[in-house]
Amino acid sequence: MWAPLVDRLPIPLLTRWLGRRRSWLLLSQVLIALGLTGMALTDPKLALDPVVWFAVMVAFASATQDIALDAFRIESAGTERRGALAAAYQTGYRLAMIWAGAGVLWIAARAEIADVSAYQHAAWQTAYLAMALSMGVGMVTVLLSPEPVGRPMPPSRNFAEWLQGALVDPFADFIRRYRWHAALIPGLIAVYRISDVVMGIMANPFYVDMGYTKEEVATVSKFFGVIMTLVGAFLGGALSLRLGVMRTLMLGAVLSAATNLLFAWLAGRGHDVMGLVFVVSADNLSGGIASAAFVAYLSSLTNIQYSATQYALFSSMMLLLPKWMAGFSGKFVDAYGYAPFFISTAVLGVPVLLLVWLATRHLKGAPPERPGVLADD
Repeated sequence: MWAPLVDRLPIPLLTRWLGRRRSWLLLSQVLIALGLTGMALTDPKLALDPVVWFAVMVAFASATQDIALDAFRIESAGTERRGALAAAYQTGYRLAMIWAGAGVLWIAARAEIADVSAYQHAAWQTAYLAMALSMGVGMVTVLLSPEPVGRPMPPSRNFAEWLQGALVDPFADFIRRYRWHAALIPGLIAVYRISDVVMGIMANPFYVDMGYTKEEVATVSKFFGVIMTLVGAFLGGALSLRLGVMRTLMLGAVLSAATNLLFAWLAGRGHDVMGLVFVVSADNLSGGIASAAFVAYLSSLTNIQYSATQYALFSSMMLLLPKWMAGFSGKFVDAYGYAPFFISTAVLGVPVLLLVWLATRHLKGAPPERPGVLADD
């Protein structure tokens, strides 16, 4: 809901200096760093409310950064480079998740002084300050990067016209460009990751019930899983460039559904660490390919005049239905067991293949795009 303002509202002084996209990026990164610093300097054992408000500040600012970054990425290159940019985005995101997940724990552990079982505010203060300082990488990158060449916003004579351009025109533009396919495309977006998301919510309970230790799961998921996700993201970007986004999107959908069947196979083997390595590696490889292709596909749908608003809408739709269905996963497992559950999640991927095929036929009927130029140009 905040995206239309980020898309159109200039920031005094900053926008004139950095441009529309970079100004919002820098502002959001500064706010994230300030929020993390506030969390670091506030002891939750003494006062919990300030920690909560600083956490809300971090969440809101990071969502703003996502909106601005997606728009920056979409506007920075032509259609033929969208796959490569999506792969780079996924790779950076995964590396950052390792640093903000395992990295923050490592820093806190190193900073502990005595009893590791007790909460030590100083140790976590060090870790959160390190995370705040890490935002400097993004800030320097924003300052060194060129502002993408976007379309100038049409002037508004009054507030009603501005509101029309911010809230109505982005969606009217999408419907005008895709006509009846404006119903097909949101359907594809809403279900593309359904197989992965519905299955993924039961992965950890499955590992526990199969007798895997925390150390085994952590080693396999953090080492093999992360490596294969990065490899998959790289492959997804490379395949999008060579085969095209839609073919790679179809491949990602097939692999995502097929790897869920591997979990059904693993459910019949019990505690098998090598089997776990194989299944998790295959699942993360397919997820990396699918994610890179899907981000490239979402990027290709946007009109650069409304890139922030339209992409925010697409990315929000992406997880709404899958997350809702995932809420019933535990009841299904209790009633039927893990193997039927994993097979059922693979079957959920079949309608996705049909929707990708229909979307591909729509693109074949569209006029060819000039290299480096968006379809709506």
